Amino acid sequence: MHVIHIGSELAPIAKVGGLGDVLHGLSKELVRQGHHVEIILPKYDVIDYSHLRSLKVHYRDLWSFDGPHRYNNTIWSAEVDGLNVLLIEPHHPDYFFSRGTVYGCRDDIDRFLYFSRTAMEFLFKSGRKPDVLHVHDWPAAIVPVLYRDMYIPLGFVTKKTVLTLHNLEHQGRCSPHNLTRIGLHGEHYLDKTLLQDPASPQLINLLKGGIVYADKLTTVSPQYQQEIQTPEGGHGLDAVLHQEQLKLQGILNGIDEDFWNPETDPHLVARYSTYPPYLEEPFAKILHAKEKNKAHVRKHLRMTENKKPLVACITRLVQQKGPHLIAHALERTLERGGQFALLGSALDPEIHAFFTALQEKHSNNPDVSILLDYNEALAHQIFAGADLLVIPSIFEPCGLTQMIALRYGTIPLVRKTGGLADTIADSQNGFVFETPDQKGVNSAVDRALALWKNQPAEWQKIMKTGMAQDFSWKQAALEYATLYKALKT
Repeated sequence: MHVIHIGSELAPIAKVGGLGDVLHGLSKELVRQGHHVEIILPKYDVIDYSHLRSLKVHYRDLWSFDGPHRYNNTIWSAEVDGLNVLLIEPHHPDYFFSRGTVYGCRDDIDRFLYFSRTAMEFLFKSGRKPDVLHVHDWPAAIVPVLYRDMYIPLGFVTKKTVLTLHNLEHQGRCSPHNLTRIGLHGEHYLDKTLLQDPASPQLINLLKGGIVYADKLTTVSPQYQQEIQTPEGGHGLDAVLHQEQLKLQGILNGIDEDFWNPETDPHLVARYSTYPPYLEEPFAKILHAKEKNKAHVRKHLRMTENKKPLVACITRLVQQKGPHLIAHALERTLERGGQFALLGSALDPEIHAFFTALQEKHSNNPDVSILLDYNEALAHQIFAGADLLVIPSIFEPCGLTQMIALRYGTIPLVRKTGGLADTIADSQNGFVFETPDQKGVNSAVDRALALWKNQPAEWQKIMKTGMAQDFSWKQAALEYATLYKALKT
């Protein structure tokens, strides 16, 4: 099959969150399974060009539209980790993708609407006839609308469209005029059966448009599929999703096991294989290697080398991730005799100030390290060296860090929500709490650290169970391929 992905992120060249990892991992596995995959992405000025191979102009003089104006675009082709990537470079006076960032501009709506329209114009004019157009989250959610209402009448026909909902919190609310700028009749879509926002009827909701117009909807975990159909998890779109539930399917994300592999990870001071950890001699080697990595992390972070458990958190510090619960988990870990390492980036000024104050509070505590940044190498080292990884999310569509932790022999401690609920079972491959409050965190932290201290054999049993699980993209890619084939009929 020929699958074309249209999205706003792609690891490792332009990654902000999990969307970039998913687009990379799923595409890579689909190629392994024999499918023809292309990925269309904006040509950001912040792309990591060190990962691009064979970058060249693929299509010159592609004209696209912004209101009454026509603008030229260049389409570049490149290879990223064996994947065919097409990069759209607009020659637009607003320099849409030369802003030093992927998201966060005041005109993000117009940036990604222009990108989506130009992507469709490219597919139409280049004569491509994919089996599936697979789009991702609100930045590309207008594509199914453009396809059905603009490009089918022009004669461009693909088989079907698929929209994956990675995070319903971000929906792309805008004015009808924003749609008019890309050639649609904006006011026409202010209809409750079309793109009208349920909470603000004067606004367009781009994600809702994708939900209504796409032939198939997927979520990044089965549990998230259920949660988004409730008032608590639907972020205002629960009624629409319930109405479209026959199109909805939850497929659990995987992780890239080439990238997240402790046996070959170049960032580790001691490498080890976690497949399978059943024999005592190989498992002893795993424990020894993890101790070496733990010692390296402690030295790097200027933490005391001792016999205490190392609890860690690696995350974006946003409200979704439960920053107040992360801070409480840190304090509770110290009360229970553990060490805590936090590697997290916070763009929100209030959250950044909160953790800066916490950092100052513990500046002289050798059992605490708070690094408000993202460091790829250090993240790998912490995954390998930590005993416990804390993920107390308020909601979590899928989550990848718990799967990475299991791969590295580190036990996850999670809140029961979304993909965390689908992947972690209490006292089997991790520790789980339900209520997102301090009492819930206490119950899980206390049980975990007591087991680490008093029942090492049981702790190692949980480690082995987690390491034996397969969270690669193989199964998810097979499910997507089955979904694609069903859409063709």
